Amino acid sequence: MDYRNYPAGVVEDIVRLRRRMEAARVPEKQVDHNLLIATWNIRNFGGVYEQFGENPGSPKRNLRALACIAEVIRRFDVVAVQEVKADTTGIRMLLRDFLGSDWGMIASDVAAGARGNLERLAFVYDKRRVQPSGLAGELVLPPVASGDPQQQFDRTPYIVGFQSAHESFALLTAHIRYGAQPAERLPELQSFAQYVAGELRTRAKGKGEETNLIVLGDFNIDDRGDNPLFQAFVSSGLVVPEELLNVKSTYNTKPKFYDQIAWFMGDLDLPATGRAGSVDFAGAVFKEQSPSEMSFRMSDHFPLWVEFITERSSERMAGVLGVDAAAPNPFAAVPD
Repeated sequence: MDYRNYPAGVVEDIVRLRRRMEAARVPEKQVDHNLLIATWNIRNFGGVYEQFGENPGSPKRNLRALACIAEVIRRFDVVAVQEVKADTTGIRMLLRDFLGSDWGMIASDVAAGARGNLERLAFVYDKRRVQPSGLAGELVLPPVASGDPQQQFDRTPYIVGFQSAHESFALLTAHIRYGAQPAERLPELQSFAQYVAGELRTRAKGKGEETNLIVLGDFNIDDRGDNPLFQAFVSSGLVVPEELLNVKSTYNTKPKFYDQIAWFMGDLDLPATGRAGSVDFAGAVFKEQSPSEMSFRMSDHFPLWVEFITERSSERMAGVLGVDAAAPNPFAAVPD
């Protein structure tokens, strides 16, 4: 959608959003140089009120909200989105009317059952920068030793492979059970971490399609450090980049760290730049609304992001010549 067609109030929201993203130091996209991966739980992303004004009924998310969501998403190359509902009207309108034909989406099936909350997991990606590799699947836990089936995830984690600038990577997204008490989340987190560490890490190290595995999503982890939920998440070897360790992903009286981006140290052949963070949009959009009211229009989670390098030509040429690419002048011996 053309910015000239936006009401003035929506443009003001976007101006403030851009200021927040600049303050967060979200990098610019550089062709064949970098890759920006993000995760974002967009609250109850289903139907949309197809007007810029407020809906006296339900849903509360409107075109103003879609314009703001699109403004954030287009700063990244691929975004894992949690809480997409069975009704995909909203996310399809986001792509068709706000992001445009350069953007694509891959979504999982609906999670059935009371705890599944009729949710899907999705990836939204910039087709100019990222292409699906053909890998897509849901994680299903194998039977236990006795042959009996295991308790499956409330919302089945979803893995999709991508390629960007000759680099391949796999993104595994999840939305772990919330539960009234943190202890209720622990079994799913443990099952997830153990399966990823065992089955998927083995494949990633071999010749499987799960190479350069990055785990991201909403894991409903309250805190970092010695928090039992965080420890369950990292106990299998998953490492959260240092730049994200103290970044809150929700706004509350006590900051929460529900959302994560992580990978297995030593297994990722995709260099991170050291730039990562979140986009805190609280108070920048829907300023006339309370934080709770705004969350039903935008979200109650902030997006998390990490930047990776895809320009590897010097490293690969150094490998051919048998020199150290990290040296101050690795090609000094090459004659003019």
